[in-house]
Amino acid sequence: MPNCKQCNTDFTITDKDRQFYKQMQVPEPTLCPTCRQRRRLIYSNQINLYKRKCDGTGKDIITHYHPDVPLKVYHQDYWISDKVDNAEHGRDVDLNRSFFDQWFELAKAVPRPSLCGGLQFNENSDYVNYAGYNKNCYMIFDSDFNWDCYYSLGLNKSKNSSDCLRSKECELSYECVDCYRGYKLFYSQDCDNCSNSAFLKNCIGCKHCFMCSNLKNKEYFVFNKQYDKETYEKLMNSLSKHSELQKYFKDWNDFKVKYPQKHLHGFQNENVLGDYLVQSKDADHCFDSMELWDCKYFYRSFGSAKNCMDCDECGDGVELLYDGSINGFNVQNIRFSDYCLSQSSNLDYCQYCYYSNNCFGCIGLRRKKYCILNKQYSKEEYEELVPQIIERMKADGEWGEHLPAEYADYAYNETLAQEYYPLTKEEALSAGYRWREPDKKEYQPATAQVPDDSRSADASICSELLACKECGRNYKIVEQELKFYKDQGVPIPKKCFFCRHKDRFDLRNKRAIYNRKCDKCGRDIKTTYEPGSPWIVYCEKDYQDSLE
Repeated sequence: MPNCKQCNTDFTITDKDRQFYKQMQVPEPTLCPTCRQRRRLIYSNQINLYKRKCDGTGKDIITHYHPDVPLKVYHQDYWISDKVDNAEHGRDVDLNRSFFDQWFELAKAVPRPSLCGGLQFNENSDYVNYAGYNKNCYMIFDSDFNWDCYYSLGLNKSKNSSDCLRSKECELSYECVDCYRGYKLFYSQDCDNCSNSAFLKNCIGCKHCFMCSNLKNKEYFVFNKQYDKETYEKLMNSLSKHSELQKYFKDWNDFKVKYPQKHLHGFQNENVLGDYLVQSKDADHCFDSMELWDCKYFYRSFGSAKNCMDCDECGDGVELLYDGSINGFNVQNIRFSDYCLSQSSNLDYCQYCYYSNNCFGCIGLRRKKYCILNKQYSKEEYEELVPQIIERMKADGEWGEHLPAEYADYAYNETLAQEYYPLTKEEALSAGYRWREPDKKEYQPATAQVPDDSRSADASICSELLACKECGRNYKIVEQELKFYKDQGVPIPKKCFFCRHKDRFDLRNKRAIYNRKCDKCGRDIKTTYEPGSPWIVYCEKDYQDSLE
């Protein structure tokens, strides 16, 4: 059993893993799965946005690169235009030097796109990232095909919704986590096809319900009991007040733990281990994914994937990916690469390469092949030189390792690594990561207080500077946001987006698997519900039988 060279914990490599490594022609990993994922996540900043100048046009832009990062950053439209050809940064490879050092020198020269995603397909949605095909959206991330949505992550095909996480096809909904097809659904989690309701968990096909769990096709239920329409309407009309919500949240937290939870969030799966999985087969230690087939250590896929390992946010017709992130849309045989999209193949140690194949250590190329460090070679020259580079990398202990953390463009606390594996400043610095201090300009005294009832607020609050009651960070209310709160009868938030997002994130189970017994039949189950937690956890059969 190997020992992780970073955290010193033992981890397992199975015979099936070794078959995959052999197929991909890579050595066995030297880091445990957790440290491997952390190293990838350090390369991804989704929700921290900044203003700086486009280094190509001089215009003001919104970007996920802090102004003090010493890189050239271009507006997305300029970066993909014919005015930019990053092959001009190509350079010769030196077989007498570290390849990683040479890659990093190239990385400092090649401009980056200001944001990620199909931003050219967005309309009136400047403050979004990892997002495409959105209209009139603000502060949504990792989200596509939305209309008039705000302050959400992992929201797709939704309209007029705000403050949601990992939800799909929702409309006029607020504070929903892992919900599907919700309509006027508030403060709910793990629900499907529910409407005109609030404080629901594990409900299917329910409408006009309040504070309910594990119900199917019910109407006018409160605390899982039949009530009259008038009682329901009175409760829903009180949601606009913070003072009332505080009472409801206390009741809700006490109430929902009384009902059983399914050991795995998901459906239509076969032989899977992980959580939040849909329509997957032979997926081992995978999370937040759909349509996986023979994958392991796969996280947050956005489409189908086959025969892949150690990937984050990859998908949609991909095959044979290893140790990379944000690779997708009909790509295959990609190793140790990030942000490589759109019918690319046979890439190693590449970033931001689109419609390209047979490239090694390249950044920002489009429709290229047989390139090394952005320099063009013939097919014969490429095939002769790449094995020599790999041999040198083996001697330096580089081959088979993802790019090291010190090459990342972000500080640790800007990235997804901080979200899934949080560290204090001291812990991050002692581990060799960078840390970004809070900007003092964003922590000024509030110029107004948030009213208890959103219905009493007028447009003047949109010109005020508010301060988060949790962390003190300033935030503002935009006009369309205020209209949403008043129309839907929910209060103006007293926390900034980042604290609200963390609250939603913390509602979901962590990416750890435990051995437990089904609390109904006693059979062995594997689940992300930690033993000793207050949750009642059932196996699949007993859970389905328990739904009312």
